[in-house]
Order: sequence, then structure tokens, then C-alpha cells
Amino acid sequence: MDNYSRSTLVAGVKQQEEWDVIIIGGGASGLGIAVDAASRGYKTLLLEQMDFAKGTSSRSTKLVHGGVRYLAQGNIDLVTEALFERGLMLKNASHLVKNQSFIIPAYRYWDVFLYTVGLKMYDLLSGKLSFGSSNFITKKTTLKRIESINPTKLKGGITYHDGQFDDSRLAVNLAQTAIEHGASVLNYFKVTGILKDDNGQANGVVAEDTETMQSYQFKGKAIINATGVFTDDILKLDDPLTKPKIKSSQGVHLILDKSFLAGEDAIMIPKTDDGRVLFIVPWQEKLVVGTTDTLLEEHKLEPVALEEEIEFILSTANRYLTKTVTRQDVLSIFAGLRPLAAPKQGSEKTKEISRSHKIIVSKSGIVSIIGGKWTTYRKMAQDTLNKANSIGKIPRKKCKTKRLAIHGALNDQDQNHHLYLYGSDQDAILKLVEQTPEYGKKLHPSFDFIVAEVIWALRFEMARTVEDILARRVRLLFLDARVAMEVAPLVAQIAAKELKKDSKWEQSQIEEFNSIASRYIL
Repeated sequence: MDNYSRSTLVAGVKQQEEWDVIIIGGGASGLGIAVDAASRGYKTLLLEQMDFAKGTSSRSTKLVHGGVRYLAQGNIDLVTEALFERGLMLKNASHLVKNQSFIIPAYRYWDVFLYTVGLKMYDLLSGKLSFGSSNFITKKTTLKRIESINPTKLKGGITYHDGQFDDSRLAVNLAQTAIEHGASVLNYFKVTGILKDDNGQANGVVAEDTETMQSYQFKGKAIINATGVFTDDILKLDDPLTKPKIKSSQGVHLILDKSFLAGEDAIMIPKTDDGRVLFIVPWQEKLVVGTTDTLLEEHKLEPVALEEEIEFILSTANRYLTKTVTRQDVLSIFAGLRPLAAPKQGSEKTKEISRSHKIIVSKSGIVSIIGGKWTTYRKMAQDTLNKANSIGKIPRKKCKTKRLAIHGALNDQDQNHHLYLYGSDQDAILKLVEQTPEYGKKLHPSFDFIVAEVIWALRFEMARTVEDILARRVRLLFLDARVAMEVAPLVAQIAAKELKKDSKWEQSQIEEFNSIASRYIL
């Protein structure tokens, strides 16, 4: 347990005189880099201003995919890379990634031809790491597999396979993996300044522990900026005159009850009114419906869905489903911001801005990773560290993450038990219940989550607040925001006891959580 306790981690960083790699940002990119750096043997420090995956990295469509729509745009390289990484993710984080079948409903014969041919190419590109082949199915079979699909003018369906996962659970497991390989990984540490040597080269950071308000200076050879939509903020600390490198694109998702899409298949609607795709995907006994792609001028930690985005998702879903979805049916709504590499002058369409990742090096030698997506997090990390190698910041060492198991990885497990997401940690959680039977109590009658999971999150998963627990360890806020608010007082009570906090802290935690959770309710 000591490995993951905040006091042990903070005490450890005080003793280190210089780091090989300092990573700013604890989302998919930053955590992936921490795992890669630590496993190569670099002395590694990661600093995250809030909680791991607090931003974009907990707000995805929960898919591990090659990107069917990138295929339609002719972006073969991006698709090939993502399909390869998708296969590695299934092997390395087998407890979190599972094979998900999709059906594309076709309402014109031309679409049947187009999608069948396109998806056969998708199969071909995935090669040995294929999740299963695509096939045409008749109208009768389509209606049998998705009873709630609109039958009017339906010609049939095309099935294909992709991955489905839990994003913020993977983030937590990556943080644990990095620590197990010797990295120091700290949430609630905000970088407030960049240190430089006499030649103007970045050689460290100033950071504040936002829990104690204590300031630290950390020296490092390679400084890596992996802050997603906050990339420009860090680059401005380095050089106030720097030009913006990022455009933020907002993606919104709604959570619905499983009854709107009976069966095990997900639906992919390849052409919506604005030329995007819409997914309806089973996730943790609920449905994730999304997403949108709205270019924004500003970025914030808690983005809010725009009215037109909500209407777009509801109206598109209702065109394809026989059971009408109303605003009252939405259990939770969440918005995330994608960090896209800023477009060339004149191009403002988000779908025309590059989706692949970019690595830039500032004059002071800070390496910034921009763009990308969860599926390719491992490759992004590899490319970023190779760049730090090539500019001479750190000695060359080979990447080892292709076959590196992520904390919790477990093959052939029973996915019917809700604790399966913990993989190899499942037994230890059940042992907590064995030792203290009251830990086996459900947090809420409508969900399977138990008290032991809250205890586990606080002791071994570096959770510090009620929101950390209910948003990113146990995913209640994302699954049903109203239920999460009902559960918050119990979770605050448990957290206060575990973290040795007083009743004032407990009360403020409930208020803070409710303030955030109210934005997830439509």
C-alpha cells in the first residue's frame, strides 16, 4: 500500500536531485509516456494539476478503434497504426478492453455495397490483430439482432468488430504501472513555472502541491508537455509570445438506459446531417451515445454541452431507434475537449484538422505532444520519448511497451462479475470484504458498486476527493449523475475516515461534488 500513498510519493520526490524525464500532464498521453519512460529505465516524474484523466481522457466514447471514418477520408496510415495499437491494447490491458460487435444499418443498396467493401478493407488492414471479420446481414437478421432499429426502408446491416474499454480506469492502471516501474506519479501537483539554464534551455519545473500549497523545484533533463488542451498554457509559461498550437474541439455524449438498444451489439451510424458518425455503444449496463465535434475558442476543466449538440444527438438517435429518446431519459451527459493540432490558415472545419498526433520542440527544448487519441496512446508515448532521444535530451534506450502488461491485466476472466474491470486486483478487493463484511454493502441499490471499491480507490488508486472516486474510479457520475449525488454523502464519509479529514472537509466535498454533478444532469 505504501507505494501508492501520497505521503510516500511526495517524500520520494523530495529526495531526487535530478530527473531524466519530467512529464507535465496526467491524461492518456502523459501516463503513457510515464510508463514508457520508467520501463526504459529513465528516472521519471509525472505531475498532474488535478486528478489523472480529469479532462479529455475520461470523456471518450469508450472505444478502442482504428477509425472507420478515417478510412472513408483515405487516411490509411492513421487507420493502420490505430488498428495495430488496438490489438496491442487488447493483449496488454485485457481486463479493460473487450471485443465489441457493431452493426451499421443500411437504408440504401449503394450503402450496403459501400460499407461492405470499406469494412473488408478495415479487416485486411488489421491483419493478425483482427477482432473478427465484417459481414453483410439481411434485414431480417438485423432486426433480430437490434429489435429497436427503425425498420422503414432498411435493406440490411453490415457487422464489424472493434474494441470497447473504460478510459479512466485504464488511466489509473497506467499510473500504477508507471509507479511499479519506478516512476513518481503525482496528482494535484500544478506546474506554475519553467526553470532554464544559462543558455535558455528548459532544465526543470516549478510546481505546487495544491493540497498543502507548498512549492517545489524539480530539475530534469527532458521536459515533456502532455497537457492536451492546456498545451498552449504551458508553452506560454515557457515563452509568453508563443503562437497557439492547439484548437479545442468539443465532443458530447449522452448516457441512456440499456432498454433503448436491447442485445449485445453496438450501432454505428456512419453519416449524420453534418457528415459525422454517431455511435450507440453498450457500456457498463448502460448506453453511450455520441459524439459531436464542435470547434471552441476556449478550454476549461469542466466543459458544458451546448444546446445544439444535445438536440443533434437526440434527433439523430431518434431517427434510427423505434423507442423515442427524450431529455428526461438522459441519465448523464458529459462533454470532453479534443486537443487538435491548430489548422493551417483558413481551415476551420474540425474534421479537416489532423487527428494524428504531432510532436513539437520549442526553442527551450520542451517537447510537446499534441493530438492523437486513446487507442494510440502507447505509440504516442514511444514517438515522444524517441524525439527526446533524437534531440539529445536523454541517452537512447529502447522502447519496451509493445509487450508490457498494464497493471491488472488478466486473460480469460469472467466478465459477468462487475469487478472484472479490476482484473488481477479483483481478489484483493474481495479479500477486503472478507475481512470487513460491511465493505460488501452496495453504494446504491440500482448499481453493483460496493463500499470496498471506494476503500480500494483511496488506498491503492490515489483517489483524493469524492469526485475522483465517483467520476473516475467508480464511474457513477458518468453512468447516472442523480444516483451519484445520492451516494456522495456516504462516499465523503468513507473518504474522510480513510484520509483522516474532519467533518468540515467532508461537508465541503459533498458540496463541491454536487456542484460538478449538477452539470451532468440534463
